[in-house]
Amino acid sequence: MSKYRNRLPQLGDTLFLTDGGLETTLVFHEGLALPHFAAFDLLKNAQGVRVLREYFERYARIAREQGAGLVLETPTWRANRDWGARLGYDGAALADANRSAVGLLLEVRSAFERGGTPIVISGNLGPRGDGYVPGALMSAAQARDYHAAQIETFAQTDADMVAAFTMNYPEEAIGVALAARSAGMPVALSFTAETDGRLPSGASLEDAIARTDEATGGYPAYYMINCAHPEHLASVTAQEGGWRDRVRGLRANASRRSHAELDESSSLDEGDPAELGAQYRELRRSFSRLSVVGGCCGTDHRHVEKIGRAMAAGATAPSMA
Repeated sequence: MSKYRNRLPQLGDTLFLTDGGLETTLVFHEGLALPHFAAFDLLKNAQGVRVLREYFERYARIAREQGAGLVLETPTWRANRDWGARLGYDGAALADANRSAVGLLLEVRSAFERGGTPIVISGNLGPRGDGYVPGALMSAAQARDYHAAQIETFAQTDADMVAAFTMNYPEEAIGVALAARSAGMPVALSFTAETDGRLPSGASLEDAIARTDEATGGYPAYYMINCAHPEHLASVTAQEGGWRDRVRGLRANASRRSHAELDESSSLDEGDPAELGAQYRELRRSFSRLSVVGGCCGTDHRHVEKIGRAMAAGATAPSMA
């Protein structure tokens, strides 16, 4: 069992970085073909593993240089049954890919973890369907059963936790949390938001968190927001309440474009890394427990470096204890 399985260091008030937009970096900066945005498919050969290793090492260096912690997410956002089938993966092959992804990050951790840079390894899950469109909705029980296989695979590795990203309706997030609880894995849940600050399903972030906590006995270790620009969260930050303390992570888009506009775009909108960093720091006024920061679509190591420096003022040095 991983040393952080029962004690996630990012639950303190210290700063932890994570990576940027993996898939957009691979497609637009590395020039790779990435069918269905499935980065895990690169694990099938040595060249793909090398590309992923270099990608994650870039962020490990930034965390070490800044004296921050680091949460490494496995490149398995698409490594579930439906998306895997489109790429010709059966259940056994998917399990192998998820295990290989953890193994790669264990090697990165071994090379870069230091006393001032604790590194947490998170098994990454994505939605069953399109992250931007809440289609083919599942009940919480159906979502639990659907995501259980991937979570159970991670539970058999040295991953410290699991995290589900781009959740666009509460029932799927609830199902992930229930499956994680059954597998004994800590879980972080990350909702995505449209330009109005609401989930694509129409639910408010406050309601989604409240419903998930109620249905799971508050099991999620914390919540995150991803794949939305900070300016899209203006209505969210206006909502008062203790629910905001449950939000500890942010992985924003570089672009102010809507999800629909991003889907239709053939070019990468990189935004302004320094401006994005300043916007993260401003959001900490509303989300005072914000401790895990990185990027999503359009961001890369330049954005995360600026975000880390902008957030560092007043942060406590991370501890390995």
